[in-house]
Amino acid sequence: MTFVIGAACVDVMDRACVEECPVDCIYTGGRMAYIQPAECVDCGACEPVCPVEAIYLDTDIPAGQQQFVTENARFFDESLPGRTEPLGEPGGAAKLGDVGADTPFVTEYSS
Repeated sequence: MTFVIGAACVDVMDRACVEECPVDCIYTGGRMAYIQPAECVDCGACEPVCPVEAIYLDTDIPAGQQQFVTENARFFDESLPGRTEPLGEPGGAAKLGDVGADTPFVTEYSS
């Protein structure tokens, strides 16, 4: 299991979770943040600080938001618009900085 970020994060980008994460595994796209599943240690420190309650264990994501589990992985596994290679395991969000792009699903998402 790993934590994922759901629909409530789209266009909010509060970043409290980024600051709280002890392993620096929460990366920011253009419209939302994403948790790198291989870097996440499942500590849960990010979950209580999210002001919009958008962070869930992947097995507990609310009905209707299951696509965000897929998109969270896709953010790291596939090339994003404007990037020639997948992010993979970048080794820390602070080192990489804002990615500034999202998966096509999130780019087009409307609540």
